[in-house]
Amino acid sequence: MSDNLERSERKHKTIANNRKARHDYHVVESIEAGIVLQGTEVKSLRDGKVQMLDSYAAFQGARDEEELWLFGLHISPYEHGTHENHEAKRRRKLLLNKRELAKIKRRVEEKGLTLTPLSIYFSGPYAKVELGLVRGKKQADKREVLKKRDEDRKLRQGRYD
Repeated sequence: MSDNLERSERKHKTIANNRKARHDYHVVESIEAGIVLQGTEVKSLRDGKVQMLDSYAAFQGARDEEELWLFGLHISPYEHGTHENHEAKRRRKLLLNKRELAKIKRRVEEKGLTLTPLSIYFSGPYAKVELGLVRGKKQADKREVLKKRDEDRKLRQGRYD
């Protein structure tokens, strides 16, 4: 069985969505990446103890060996953990192959694009992060979206009354 079939057959369990990111940014492209976690972090994720507010992904490292890291992701310490519990806001390495990293790096270097986590989920036994290559919205764009949502809601309510 090929790897692609295995991925599609895995169960997806969403842990958290970054709704604010979808409100504040236009999502140009989304990318699935693995995330390197410590043991107690996995347990906290399974309990849903994660906050993605103000988190972002960035490249760091020597020029030849740059790696993609996730900053600002808050995973609460595990309640039943020991003295070796994890640090809540440590940087976490994201797992992508070199070709994907090079492609993303080229896109990020374009004017106005950044990497923001959109959701965290388990795909089978693996923790995954959906990264969004995003461009900031103007305030008028946000108002337009809210206005359209209100109009849609009024139309739905009118039909069912």
